[in-house]
Amino acid sequence: MLEIDRQVVLAFYQRLQKVVAVLEMKVFGSRARGDASIESDLDVFIKVDVMDRSLRKKIIDVAWDVGFEYDRVISTFIVTEQQLKTGAVGASPLMAKIAQEGITV
Repeated sequence: MLEIDRQVVLAFYQRLQKVVAVLEMKVFGSRARGDASIESDLDVFIKVDVMDRSLRKKIIDVAWDVGFEYDRVISTFIVTEQQLKTGAVGASPLMAKIAQEGITV
């Protein structure tokens, strides 16, 4: 992962902590692998305790604000602990990919 992407993720994480307690956060996808193009987004997995529509919007707003400042599109994949344990998302191929290539923040 490029140093600028690390800076973006750190800024995103710090601001996000003011909105919600983040249980886990990982960067995945092309920027984590180091094969991103200039147009690639920054994929971020975020695990939280609880989620509702209002909180989801706040997280997306923070991602937009930080991304705008750093000229990056931050794409969020937000899940709860419960969804990972009992929902289909826990068994999804995307979660396997995040576990394989994700870089913990």
